[in-house]
Amino acid sequence: MSQHIQWPVKTRELHSHHFDSTIWNDFRFRDDDIVIATYAKSGTTWMQQMVAQMLFGGDPDLPVAELSPWLDLRVPPKEIKLPAVEAQTHRRIIKTHLPVDALVFSPKAKYIYVARDGRDVVWSMYNHHANANAAWYAALNDTPGRVGPPIAPPPADIRQYWREWMDQDGHPFWPFWDNLRSWWAIRHLPNVLIVHFNDLKSDMEGEMRRIARFLGIAIDEARWPDIVRYCRFDWMKQNAAKSVPLGGAFWDGGAQVFINKGVNGRWTDTLTAADNAEYEACAARELGPECARWLAHGSAALDLRRTGT
Repeated sequence: MSQHIQWPVKTRELHSHHFDSTIWNDFRFRDDDIVIATYAKSGTTWMQQMVAQMLFGGDPDLPVAELSPWLDLRVPPKEIKLPAVEAQTHRRIIKTHLPVDALVFSPKAKYIYVARDGRDVVWSMYNHHANANAAWYAALNDTPGRVGPPIAPPPADIRQYWREWMDQDGHPFWPFWDNLRSWWAIRHLPNVLIVHFNDLKSDMEGEMRRIARFLGIAIDEARWPDIVRYCRFDWMKQNAAKSVPLGGAFWDGGAQVFINKGVNGRWTDTLTAADNAEYEACAARELGPECARWLAHGSAALDLRRTGT
């Protein structure tokens, strides 16, 4: 049956202070690989934690950041990263922030895409960026191979940060709408599952079971309470060094800054009605009404649309 499916094809490379998408050209897939994709600050680390804890049956000492590398991050270089990933003997969990057409897509791997309202993304991104230290800037800007301009510290005013992100589509990181649109377009493929941050917040256990079914992970019910506990936000923040890259060494305040608040709506006190109307109009224009509605509300928006209420 799969031969009749039009699978995504890589059509471009993305390079920046963060990206080297060429690593996917040399990555050797296994049939049971799991790829977790997001734009960034959309619940990536949370999803990595959930998948890893279900896969390994609940282990408080699981080094999730090591188990689940960000493949297209350009540091360390692919000459180091690829052999390390190839040497992994467990079922692999790969992280990416690329749009679909900038990576190599395998019909046999399983893909989970996690999305979050762009306003919540920006507020989380600002915390991530504002707390980054000199080691973070050195790794991204000074390591050989950077293409394009360096990344600079953020402005002191988050409203200016928001304005630049909107006006320059994801500045200073990477385009937002294109990333989301590319994954939404392939949501019906049998090996793709889309997940919304709001749904993880409102029904984490239910979403975890849905993800386990999709990945074919058999849940040990005796271990389930611990598996769930290790995925709750408070536990992850208290044990953040296990799931944050390099134990949080790139952020002032350490790993607990990387796993910040895990809440939505922090922008409501800053953005005006006109700001929100502009964002919502942009989302509808860039994504289409159904995807824009899902991005704003989660699966409940689509359920309402299906029932006609």
